[in-house]
Amino acid sequence: MALVVDLLTQGLQLILVLALAPLLTGFVRKVKARLLRRQGPSVWQPYRDLLRLARKEVVLAENASWLFRTAPYLIFAATWAAAALVPTFASGLIFSWTADLIAIIALLGSARFFLALAGMDVGTAFGGIGSSREAMIASVAEPAILMMVFTVALVAGSSQLSTVARFMGSPEVGLRVSIGLALFALFIVALAENARIPVDNPATHLELTMVHEAMVLEYSGRHLAVIEVASSLKLLLYVSLIGCIFVPWGMAASGAGIADYALGLALYLAKIVVLALGLALFESAIAKMRVFRVPQFVGAALMLGLLGTLLLFF
Repeated sequence: MALVVDLLTQGLQLILVLALAPLLTGFVRKVKARLLRRQGPSVWQPYRDLLRLARKEVVLAENASWLFRTAPYLIFAATWAAAALVPTFASGLIFSWTADLIAIIALLGSARFFLALAGMDVGTAFGGIGSSREAMIASVAEPAILMMVFTVALVAGSSQLSTVARFMGSPEVGLRVSIGLALFALFIVALAENARIPVDNPATHLELTMVHEAMVLEYSGRHLAVIEVASSLKLLLYVSLIGCIFVPWGMAASGAGIADYALGLALYLAKIVVLALGLALFESAIAKMRVFRVPQFVGAALMLGLLGTLLLFF
């Protein structure tokens, strides 16, 4: 019976992240619109957009290879698996042993690799520009998030997320400068990885500023819908990662009762709302920077992660 409950709880988390991802995107758009004194679209608009795209016919370029057709599903699978591994309302689930920070970074790196290849596959100028900019950002963002992982792993004694969440929620962690630096580094990397302001503006399609949109410009129909879901899942993944590592309070332990799971779910939704409000407020208060200044911005995350790791030895 315990095995069945654990499987059901793990399945619930798997479905939860998929169902909440478009809602998070819609909520951020709504809050940004209200901050700019506009009505803005409904928070449910991303679901309507995905349904509309799924009904449309797929238009493929004549020289598109098999990679262009299969890349959206590979990107979605890798991103969904990574998002589902991050503990949300409960820790110590049946597949928690696979929820390692290194494995999650590897899954995200695989999704980014296929997205960049798909952007270059058709041979358009926009796709090549977007893929080259994505590679430029990733060359700094990946070392930065690895340094953040090393900082957290050295503090918690493990890179397994359930173990990290338990340690970070205990009084043993105390006040550490390294943890604060790691939090700022993860926030910068999250902005860069999700193509948010100031790195990129997801609401525009200007060729001089596009990064993510340039790589998916040739997609349509269900392929574009799958990529948009993966993009929303990636944003939810980073929000969940911040909540799991730095705000792990309220997460139900393995084998807990229904009341504990319900409380953990309610607190997880509250964390999402607070972090989404912070993201919308930050993006409304800052302007987009030039593309060639992005490495300096993301490089700050690398320096913060490196400094956080070095401080642990002094």
